[in-house]
Amino acid sequence: MTTIDHFNLRNFDLNLLIAFDAMMEELNVTRAAARLKIQQPAMSHSLKTLRMLFGDPLFVRVGQSMQPTSRARSLSLRIRPVLQKAEDALAFTEEFDATTAQCLFRIGCSSELAVHLLPMLMVDLQRNAPGLKIVARHVERKNIRAVLDSGEIDLAVGCFGEQGQWHSSEALFNEQLTCCFNPKLLPFSAPIGRQDYLTQPHALISFNETLMGCIEGAFNRAGATLNAIFAAPNFLTLLSFAEHSPVLVTLPKRIAQRYSAAFNLACSPVPLELEEFPNVLVWPAHADSDPAIMWLRDKISCVMKTIETTL
Repeated sequence: MTTIDHFNLRNFDLNLLIAFDAMMEELNVTRAAARLKIQQPAMSHSLKTLRMLFGDPLFVRVGQSMQPTSRARSLSLRIRPVLQKAEDALAFTEEFDATTAQCLFRIGCSSELAVHLLPMLMVDLQRNAPGLKIVARHVERKNIRAVLDSGEIDLAVGCFGEQGQWHSSEALFNEQLTCCFNPKLLPFSAPIGRQDYLTQPHALISFNETLMGCIEGAFNRAGATLNAIFAAPNFLTLLSFAEHSPVLVTLPKRIAQRYSAAFNLACSPVPLELEEFPNVLVWPAHADSDPAIMWLRDKISCVMKTIETTL
């Protein structure tokens, strides 16, 4: 790509090129002014300036008409394509046709959303947008800004808290927590009471070095402390642990509803007044009008709404 001398162009009134081209078309000051929707004196002033800048009369009177000089004809061969490209650029609108597009999207999401959203999303893409491909990676609240800002992912789906002003977001749904247990190993039946819930050994999802992970703040605000003994970043690990051990597992309600039966577990509401956890779509603000990202955001929202109706 060649370098443009922006300072030099800034000192040249580019509107003069438009006036020149209109004059080449009309070969008449009055008609050229009408084409530009300006007064004749203004057009005459532009022509005078052009003559001075190019050191050439550009248009000379021959009988009752004006004719371009050799210099004007040479300039026109260069100026007209530039103006045409500028007009094309101003009229250009970026479009995205998912049915024919061939591209790769990189999506960040939490493990529980990955099993809900991504399989259904891929089924939809295979049917309606076969040229689109997805690379998914796990992202957490602590690194979501970094991976978005670096361009490692195009957008993210999950519970990430507040984002920067240079990010945009869209609410998808609010997540609730529930607990699971093996009724053969624990003398409980649903719903579990508050005291049993708080005193029974607990296993939780955590993506950091703590036992409570990102839900610790919600429990603190509810004035409750769990007897947490184990934490893992994967909900399947927790469900398998609960199948073989007398512990309670607290995890997102959608995961419990879908997978608890496969591990012979019963479900019970959490006997506390806990806040819900908002899950959102997040993307860089500079991609607000990117047609491909806009399409993907709409598709994810539609898929999530379909999933919601099946839960």
